[in-house]
Amino acid sequence: MINTYQTSLAPPPVPPRLSRGHPVLVPEQLAPRSHGKPLLRLLAGVVILHFFLSIAGFIYLYNNEKTEKRLSEGKGKDYYSSERQVTFKRIMARMMVEHWPQTTQRTPKSGYLQWDTKNSVLKGINYFNESWLTVQQTGDYYVYSKVTFSKAAAKSPLAGEVKLRKNSTEKEAKTVMQAFCNIGSGSSNTMCTASQGQVMTLERGNQLSVWVEDRSLVNYVEASTTFGMYKL
Repeated sequence: MINTYQTSLAPPPVPPRLSRGHPVLVPEQLAPRSHGKPLLRLLAGVVILHFFLSIAGFIYLYNNEKTEKRLSEGKGKDYYSSERQVTFKRIMARMMVEHWPQTTQRTPKSGYLQWDTKNSVLKGINYFNESWLTVQQTGDYYVYSKVTFSKAAAKSPLAGEVKLRKNSTEKEAKTVMQAFCNIGSGSSNTMCTASQGQVMTLERGNQLSVWVEDRSLVNYVEASTTFGMYKL
């Protein structure tokens, strides 16, 4: 005898069958991105760029040096020669005194000092009649003189005067500079120096010289008594 059980519960639902026309897509796992490769590529690019810039700079400097060398070889001689010409053409005079040749007692003691041309320097200025400097180019000049006296005079003080005349034909010359010094009778000093300097405008043909009242009192040791001028 078979017993049949009955229940009021509904049977469990049957899961739906998958159709073959609708495959199930399973997402693949993505590989993690690397953040270091872009930085390495950037650094490599910077290094390569720096390398090429260094090479380009070296080539530029090398070619520039060669170009300057060629130019200096082509124009160097002319440049240095012109520089020497400018130095040589600098107008100036630096005169060293020459010993006064007193021939007789009647020779006047007052007069113009004479200059030793062998130990003097003349550039662009002429020398006239053993005592005068003749200006060849009009302009502003600095004129200076230094007269050293080694003997005292009965009349003090001692003086050195720079005189100017317009040209060689003019007999009278005017005093344009004057300096004094004094050797006292009771002083231990045996020498004194009258120095002076002044800027003046001179014209072509003007002549200058140094005049003293007693040439026998002048110290004629080299470089103790000088006279000169240079164009500004």
